[in-house]
Amino acid sequence: MTLCMAATAVGLAMLALILGALVMKGVAGLSPRVFTEMTPPPGSAGGLLNPIVGSLIMTAIGVVVGTPLGVLAGTYLAEYGQHSRLASVVRFINDILLSAPSIVIGLFIYELMVRPMGHFSGIAGGVALSVIVVPVVLRTTEDMLRLVPGQLREAAFALGMPRSLVIRRVVYKAARTGMVTGVLLAVARISGETAPLLFTALNNQFFNASLNQPMASLPVVIFQFAMSPYKEWQDLAWAGALLITVSVLGLSILARSLSAQRS
Repeated sequence: MTLCMAATAVGLAMLALILGALVMKGVAGLSPRVFTEMTPPPGSAGGLLNPIVGSLIMTAIGVVVGTPLGVLAGTYLAEYGQHSRLASVVRFINDILLSAPSIVIGLFIYELMVRPMGHFSGIAGGVALSVIVVPVVLRTTEDMLRLVPGQLREAAFALGMPRSLVIRRVVYKAARTGMVTGVLLAVARISGETAPLLFTALNNQFFNASLNQPMASLPVVIFQFAMSPYKEWQDLAWAGALLITVSVLGLSILARSLSAQRS
């Protein structure tokens, strides 16, 4: 018990140091221009408007594309092919995707989309993020649907409802909170991904809402600005890191509160 408490204290201390440094340096770089101006040239002041918008666009694409695929696949595993050979193969592949480094996914989408298109693009970045979303949503959906008592399904079947209607009207409704939690966790997962976007969306110093062109994102801008020798860029990197951290913590707290309400 003493060793467990000591290990917990060390982990919490490291987390407190990281968050403390992030808050102190990130708050110093925050200003209204962070949300109203675009990324500046070296040695100049500016903001993070274009990477913030780019991150929101590509995250939205990843969630819109990946969530239906994950929900449908998780529904099949939980409701139709529970013990089939195909279900075992899908679970195995999903476990691989869950543990695969994100840079591998970025390289895959680079070969699949960027090279044939001949240029980097925001849509390629969104697709790369959707590949990361799918296994998280799939696993959460399957687990939540399995927790729904079988008596609910049997009662619905006794009323003459077909299986598809039972799943939509009864099972999904009972597992809705847990499934939404899985989506929130997936959003938190892709919010700080840098490697996939380096190979797909790359970056753009200017504001761009076209999905067919390179698009800026907060993780990539933080990566580039943090390594630069310019203080203005470093301050913006700390401010961007603070924004991502606050958003991820907010999503995690929301997901935990939804889980607590379900239990």
